[in-house]
Amino acid sequence: MTARLLVLGGGPGGYTAAIRAGQLGCDTVMVEQGRLGGTCLNIGCIPSKALIHVAGAFAQAAAQARGTAFGLRAAGAPSLDFARAVEWKDGIVDRLNAGVAALLKRSGVRTVHGRAEILDGKTCRVETDTGPQTIRTEHLLLATGSEPLELAALPIGGRVMSSTGALSLPEVPAHLAVVGAGYIGLELGMAFAALGANVVVVETAERILPGWDAELTRPVLRGMERLGIEVLTGTEARGLAADGALLVGSPGGAERAIPAEAILVAVGRRPCTRGFGLERLDLAMNGLCIRIDERCATSMRNVWAVGDLTGEPMLAHRAMAQGEMVAEIIAGERRAFDKVAIPAICFTNPEIVAVGLSPIEARQAGHEVRLGHVPFSANGRALTEDDEEGFVRVVARADNHLVLGIQAVGRGVSELAAGFGLALEMGARLEDLAGTIHAHPTRGEALQEAARKALGHALHI
Repeated sequence: MTARLLVLGGGPGGYTAAIRAGQLGCDTVMVEQGRLGGTCLNIGCIPSKALIHVAGAFAQAAAQARGTAFGLRAAGAPSLDFARAVEWKDGIVDRLNAGVAALLKRSGVRTVHGRAEILDGKTCRVETDTGPQTIRTEHLLLATGSEPLELAALPIGGRVMSSTGALSLPEVPAHLAVVGAGYIGLELGMAFAALGANVVVVETAERILPGWDAELTRPVLRGMERLGIEVLTGTEARGLAADGALLVGSPGGAERAIPAEAILVAVGRRPCTRGFGLERLDLAMNGLCIRIDERCATSMRNVWAVGDLTGEPMLAHRAMAQGEMVAEIIAGERRAFDKVAIPAICFTNPEIVAVGLSPIEARQAGHEVRLGHVPFSANGRALTEDDEEGFVRVVARADNHLVLGIQAVGRGVSELAAGFGLALEMGARLEDLAGTIHAHPTRGEALQEAARKALGHALHI
């Protein structure tokens, strides 16, 4: 088999590149060992958000049974058929998986299912169900994604699991221990706590979500406290006791055993670089990641790499943007990747969104800044939803008012991410945000008000 473009990996970066290349008339073959859609669709973003939705609906029903501030009281405590919820989640994944296959077919992409092995920069052998298939190509795109990091003290197996196992549990565990207070651990930990699990979170850093600034994470910590989650920061997981409990301890402190039917290890991810012959290519590396330039080109001519394989931020939408760009470059267009506006979202309760620079990052970059901070307690829509936790924050240069970053924490703020990203991508200034008419009453008004506040003339606070 021959192709102009061979894509290894059918995740967001790979299938987006293949679809776009096919649209542009490029003869494309894509190889995927597992299910189309990669980690995000099958065992990551999509199923986890489905579980989070189930947990939120269950928690809302439980709150209504207790009685609300506006007088609503449901009769009796809610119950959940968890097996049916899992079946519903899996149905969503199946539907999207079939959609990816249909899009690839419509774009004329040939898909080969099997384990790929790189022979050289132009040749790949795939072990398929019907025997080996050799593919020669002009351009090779590597999009093999990432895999969960493991701890030597807690190898995956049995009650110790990665997020993949946690999303496949047959029932809600009575006791769940989460090792790692990053976004994956907290999203799933809070979801299971809302469903009734007794959750303990163990984190070696001194606070949760150490990659996010503390002002954004404090409302999430309060949300965890409301769910009854015990948070152990400055604490490391040391292994399993004889009875299966999780052993934890702080440096120089006494060891403690935490009972748990399930232990979720969520301490990060690493690029998938093993098992497909990558060592046969002479590629420059950045640690465990493949080094790329602003066009996603590697150190070998006509060998490209996108997504988690190339390092942080390991986000599906970054991989998609890179994949689309590479396809257009191969088709002859002039493109380069500018990462000024890659939204990062933590789907906890409340949610967190960050686009661009935080105040600390802006100052570290040498900017004098203006800040606009508006709490949702001053937002009419938040009050009518009976959920005023959180805020919107705008970071801008003090000299010319160019917006450098926008962050928010609160209910449903993930849906504000597109507007935040658009503002940075278009080079908006504070005056642009303040002068844009925002619909009332919406949570998005907090962005306009934050810009006004940064300019010194807030109207509603």
